[in-house]
Amino acid sequence: MRRRDTALAVLVALIWGTNFVAIRTGLDSVPPLLFLAVRFVVVCIPAVFFVRRPGLPWRDLALIGLFTSLGQFALMYLALELGMPPGLASLVLQAQVLLTVVIAAAWLRERPTTTQRIGVALGGAGLLTIAAGRGLSAPLLPLVVLVLAAVSWAVGNVLTRRAGSLSGPGSGLGVTVWSGLVVPLPAFALSLLFEGPAAISAAIGHLQWSAVLSTAYTAYLSSLVGYGIWNTLLSRHPVAKVTPFAMLVPVFGMAAAGLVYDERPNALELAGGLVLLAGVAVTVLRRGPRASVTLRLDDRSALVTVDVDPAAGPPDEPADLVQATRGRPAAGTG
Repeated sequence: MRRRDTALAVLVALIWGTNFVAIRTGLDSVPPLLFLAVRFVVVCIPAVFFVRRPGLPWRDLALIGLFTSLGQFALMYLALELGMPPGLASLVLQAQVLLTVVIAAAWLRERPTTTQRIGVALGGAGLLTIAAGRGLSAPLLPLVVLVLAAVSWAVGNVLTRRAGSLSGPGSGLGVTVWSGLVVPLPAFALSLLFEGPAAISAAIGHLQWSAVLSTAYTAYLSSLVGYGIWNTLLSRHPVAKVTPFAMLVPVFGMAAAGLVYDERPNALELAGGLVLLAGVAVTVLRRGPRASVTLRLDDRSALVTVDVDPAAGPPDEPADLVQATRGRPAAGTG
C-alpha cells in the first residue's frame, strides 16, 4: 500500500476506536435505545438519496440490518450504559472476528483452517481471562451483553457473506446505509417500551451539545466517512492488506478512554485483552505458501513468471499477483 492509503487506514482505525468514547459521552444525557434511533436517522437521511442501493433483495438487507446494526449497536449501547468501560469495549467487540469464523463454519460449512482454530481458541481464552478480571472488580452483566453484541455482529457478517453483498467498490457503504433503514423505528419502539415516554421527553427537552456532537461523530465520521474510506481502500487493495488495520481500533479506543475517562484495565483484563488480540491476529493474518505460475500472454510474447499469493479472504476473492520476474508485465489482470 502507498503511504497515503496506509495513513487513511490508520485514520479509519482512529475514528472507529475513539467512536466508543463518543458513544459513552452521548449516553450521559440520552437513553441508549433513543440514542441509537437518532443515530441511524442521521446516518440514513440524507445518505439514502445519494448512495446507490446494493443489488440485494429487501429481505437480505433487512436481515443484515437487524443483526449488524440494530442488534449489535442496541446491545453495545446497553452494555456501555450498564457500565462497560468504553476502552475495554472496543477490545472485547473484536471477538466478532472469531465468532464469525465459528458461525460461518456451522452455517455456511466454511471449514476453518488449523491456524483459524488456534486463533479462535486463543481468543476464547482471552475472553475468559477478561471475564475473570471483570468479576474481581465489577458486575459481569455488561460484559455478557457486549459479547452478545459481538455475536449479533458476527451473524450479520455471515449474512452479508452469504448474500455476496460486498461485490464492487462502495457497495459496503450502500449496505450500511440501506440496511440501516430498519433500525430507527424498532429502536424508537423499544425505547418507548423500555425507557419510557418520560425519559424520551426529558432527553429531547434538555438536549445537550455533548449529545449532538456525539451523534454527529458516530453518524457522519464513524459510519459514513469511516466506511467510505474503508471501502475505497478495499476496492484498491486485497482484503488481506486492509483488514489487519482494524486491529488498531482497540489500541486507539483504550488510549482515548484512558485520556478522557482515566480508564485503567486491571492486570487480568489487560492480559486477557492481549491474548484476545493475539487470537484475532492469528485468525486474520494467516498466509499460505506462495506458488510460482508461468503464463504465456500470446503466441509471440515472452513467458511471464509470477508469484501468486493465495487469497486470504473469502474463497471467491482473486489471488494477488505480486511480482513479475521476467518478460513484460501482464496487462488487464483485474
